[in-house]
Amino acid sequence: MLSPKRRAELKHDAQSIEVVAHVGKFGITESVLESVEKVLKARELIKIAVLESCEATTKEVAESLSNTLKADIVQVIGGKIVLYKINPNKKKPTNPKKK
Repeated sequence: MLSPKRRAELKHDAQSIEVVAHVGKFGITESVLESVEKVLKARELIKIAVLESCEATTKEVAESLSNTLKADIVQVIGGKIVLYKINPNKKKPTNPKKK
């Protein structure tokens, strides 16, 4: 579960990222699920577009992906979903000590 402060930070970060996957007419297919999982593991924060041809609502798609991938929903706005899942194996950049 994300804290409100962390969610706000992630929303801000998500503004500058591009959509990495599209969910269309056939909904969440195995190939969509695999690609989203792979990119989520690499980037931790991703944006997904749900096309108008999709029978499920954007909220339903977000909840399904979140439950399946064990990821947090950062936001659902219009036809866009932002998901976050921390990768414990990913090295974090080190910040030089400030004087």
